[in-house]
Amino acid sequence: MKIFIVGGAGYIGSRLVPNLMDHGYEITVVDLLWFGNHLPPDAELLKKDVFDLTIAELAGYDRVIFLAGLSNDPMAEFSPAMNFISNAAAPAYLAFIAKQAGVRRFIYADSCSIYGYTVNELYDEESPTTCAYPYGISKLQGEFGVLQLVDDNFSVICLRQGTLSGYSPRMRFDLIVNTMYKTAMQEKKITINNPAIWRPILGMRDAVNAYLRAIQADDSISGVFNLASSNFTVGQVGDLVWAHMAQEHGMKVQLDIRNIQDYRNYKVSNQKAKDVLGVTFNDTIDSILESLDAHFGPDFDYDQDEFYNIKVFHKIFPQIDNTR
Repeated sequence: MKIFIVGGAGYIGSRLVPNLMDHGYEITVVDLLWFGNHLPPDAELLKKDVFDLTIAELAGYDRVIFLAGLSNDPMAEFSPAMNFISNAAAPAYLAFIAKQAGVRRFIYADSCSIYGYTVNELYDEESPTTCAYPYGISKLQGEFGVLQLVDDNFSVICLRQGTLSGYSPRMRFDLIVNTMYKTAMQEKKITINNPAIWRPILGMRDAVNAYLRAIQADDSISGVFNLASSNFTVGQVGDLVWAHMAQEHGMKVQLDIRNIQDYRNYKVSNQKAKDVLGVTFNDTIDSILESLDAHFGPDFDYDQDEFYNIKVFHKIFPQIDNTR
């Protein structure tokens, strides 16, 4: 099976691509390499913008995966215009030409951010989407655009991802568990902006498994699927990271608990992904922290700009006025 992955050199792709190659899939990655190249040396890589891709280039592929776009709220706020182009127009365009090329399935890296702010309810894929901020809106628009193309010969799977965390060769320390781990190691402090807010946490191991299941699912399956290893309050995540530091590293870490209002508060059911796609969710906060321990520690240099998406974007696009 031949798989075409746009944005495949990023945080997810740098874990997913080696896994798929180990499974014997023939992989082509397209990426602008804003965050460098951490893929295996033998991975086929094209440095190209998604809007420059053509129908002919996608001909002969069985699956197209969209992992590109701007990845979180700070990035969306940095450039709302780029956010809507990258997260809404780009996946719709790619799905359109993929269908024209005869590709059988399109897989879209979606987000649970589309649920916005809920009050102590477990949301499934039929629950309302209420996000009123650029990132969530753009991801919902991308989802809507690609799903319009579904027919008997073209299936679309949208993976609504919880907050990703864990190790990747293209590392990020701007994600909740990773950030708490970094500040605990570096500053012996964990900042909890609002301990009551819920987050669905998705470990990288579970994320890779979900994409594999989406690739292998029967061609008749289309739709949206929540992905979350489990749901936690931010306070729970902080306590678990605090306990890990004490037990595994003998570190006494300060908890800085604040009560800052957050416009994201949601927990989701992953049952549909289990039942329909066969996804297994095995990651826990402890297993995520263990994956970080295996690659980092108290002596690691966490301040490299490449680990923080917004820092990289300020360097690449200094001309953008994000005060507008």
